[in-house]
Amino acid sequence: MNRVAITGIGVKIPEAEITNEELVQSFNEWVARENRKRAKCGKEPLPESSVAFIEHASGVKSRHVISADGILDPERMTPRIPRRDNEELSVMAEFGVASARQAIKDAGIDPAQIDMVICAASHQQRNYPAMSIEMQKELGTSGAAFDMSLGCSSAAAGLHVAANLVRSGAQKRVLVVTPEIISGHLNFRDRQTHFIFGDASTSMIVEPLGESEMRPGRLEVLDTRTWTQFSNAIRSNFGFLNRASQEDTSIVEMADNMIVQLGNKVFKEVTVAGHRFIVQFLAEHGLDPHGIRRFWLHQANARMNAMILRMALGHDADQDRAPLVLDRLGNTAAAGAIVALKENHADLKPGDYGLLCAFGAGYSIGGALMRMM
Repeated sequence: MNRVAITGIGVKIPEAEITNEELVQSFNEWVARENRKRAKCGKEPLPESSVAFIEHASGVKSRHVISADGILDPERMTPRIPRRDNEELSVMAEFGVASARQAIKDAGIDPAQIDMVICAASHQQRNYPAMSIEMQKELGTSGAAFDMSLGCSSAAAGLHVAANLVRSGAQKRVLVVTPEIISGHLNFRDRQTHFIFGDASTSMIVEPLGESEMRPGRLEVLDTRTWTQFSNAIRSNFGFLNRASQEDTSIVEMADNMIVQLGNKVFKEVTVAGHRFIVQFLAEHGLDPHGIRRFWLHQANARMNAMILRMALGHDADQDRAPLVLDRLGNTAAAGAIVALKENHADLKPGDYGLLCAFGAGYSIGGALMRMM
């Protein structure tokens, strides 16, 4: 069995940024219009949003999106992302390739040396041809490719699959790409979720190590783990059967088919599950949370991460111990923990342990125990 390392990481953050102030202004303008209609019908008014509510609930202050055009328009509140011809590189593949090229450069390899591409993301632009195969063609990698999805745990689950394929010798070098365009599937008229998410693309190169090989500055993947438990508390119903369930097949109702989340329920249940997962996973390796130099946790909610680590460590973890990027990027779904990893690992000393851990819909959790070489 091979030793395994992450030898390259790439991140692509879109330029367009939307602040909480801008998002709240747009949302409240829409609420005012809707409440005038509701008043005529005798319906209860919809509550407004506020910057204070958003920052208390999530810790998010701004987010980046692949296209800001249309999101802040109260008449639309959806990004404008023009449809491309089938012969053009798709939007999601283009976004994935942008971070993949960075990871390939970081690893110092040629794309042809990669013999598998895994597109691991919470949403895929289409069912087939697989997004990963399109990226394989664009990048010029060899071998095979496939897509997989496990909500916000997708990148961690993709790393789990890649690491074990390389460890067993089934693959020589795997590229895990996570292009998250969450803004395209977000209901910007839903007060509970409209502020949470942002877009980002990340990529990782997973390679084997020789028995005594050391690559200074790289992270050896000691072990990976996944866990799932069914829950409807985070759900997206958009799929190929939506049209078949309606009488008018020319229109697909979107409101109930975008991201829906029961925030308080998710917070409580995932906090408990995340803490239990971390403690048990580390115990299997004779470790406890106190022995982990850095935690790269899912970037969904600042209070959730703080509570999980307070339960695990017995005290609060600072930005150095558990870096956050969600304040400026929002919840970038499966990409978030990888962004935190990319930005906060170079200062680790040889022998330092790090834990990547992401939580997502399902419920699902994915983790990777790593050590700096």
